[in-house]
Amino acid sequence: MPARSAALNSLTGLRWWAAFGVFFFHMTAFAPVPIFPLFEFGHYGVMFFFVLSGFVLSWSWKRELPIRAFYLRRIGRIWPATMVALILAIPVFYSFTPDPAQWWVKPFDLGILLLSVPLIQGWWLAPVILFSGNPAAWTLTCEFFFYSLHPVAQRLFSRWTAKTILIALGLMFIAILAIKASCFVSAGQGCIPLPLPIERLPEFLLGMGIGVLARQGKMLKLPAWIPLAALGLLFVFLAFGVQLGIAPGVMALANLFTNEATLLLMVVTIACVAQRDISGKKSFFSSRWLVKLGELSFTFYLVHATVMYVFVAQIGQRDVSWQNLVWYPLVLAGGLLVAYALHAWIEKPFEAKFRRLSDKIGARG
Repeated sequence: MPARSAALNSLTGLRWWAAFGVFFFHMTAFAPVPIFPLFEFGHYGVMFFFVLSGFVLSWSWKRELPIRAFYLRRIGRIWPATMVALILAIPVFYSFTPDPAQWWVKPFDLGILLLSVPLIQGWWLAPVILFSGNPAAWTLTCEFFFYSLHPVAQRLFSRWTAKTILIALGLMFIAILAIKASCFVSAGQGCIPLPLPIERLPEFLLGMGIGVLARQGKMLKLPAWIPLAALGLLFVFLAFGVQLGIAPGVMALANLFTNEATLLLMVVTIACVAQRDISGKKSFFSSRWLVKLGELSFTFYLVHATVMYVFVAQIGQRDVSWQNLVWYPLVLAGGLLVAYALHAWIEKPFEAKFRRLSDKIGARG
């Protein structure tokens, strides 16, 4: 049995690269460079966060912790920083008299904005609600939904053998492929769009599954560079396959199953990177500076788009050019500065307070 006290520093460092990918994805709307089709795959950083969340929660699960204490810790981890980020985002993304030229600015609507307080805006598919308040916060609706299910799902997974878990994960992945293929063959007939918390739930459950396997001592002893290299090659192939002369039919099939291929490779990547931490081995991702950036990844994710659109409002959207690279370090530095302040003054102090409160609940049983 592995020591579950092992610090998953490599996964923390890897979190930064996922947040960095989302940053590049959003920068294509402001200052695209000629390879922007590759940057557009940065949005898969959100998928990484969902899988990682399932893994970490299952790996660190404490059976003796009361469920209400678990929920309190999750709220303290996310909600205070998210609310401050919402306050920062409102003047950037809302106006009582929006300028039509600033398409990202929406008319002020208190009713819609209030949906962001309990973080339920992600249950709507209409963009004006889904991306309301702080546009990045729709993912927190998904996370809160995942948290609500985790204690029950954890107890179910924990009763299963490693073989049963692997079969369940395999069947889940096959079901995902079958649904995608069915929707494609039927041209979308009968495929009902689902709210994103439900649609993205398999990503969290797959992460949970490999987390429980890790608790059982089942490690994937594969060098992490293999799935990471495969991810990079996949994105390059999809971004530039047409220019490289790849047959249209091949490209269409690859694009159809991009989400599923990416999900599988991310699950394998997290399992590979985690096994190094659990085994007590060092890695590039566990370097001190990457771990520090990984600790900022949540607050950076919350504020980077807000900072970016402050720049957009001042200088406008840029045409595709290599000269746009000059804006990347400026927006990145601004985002990191705000993220550090939010992390140091809000996220960490409130997380500590909520944890102390949950410890008292745990002590009372």
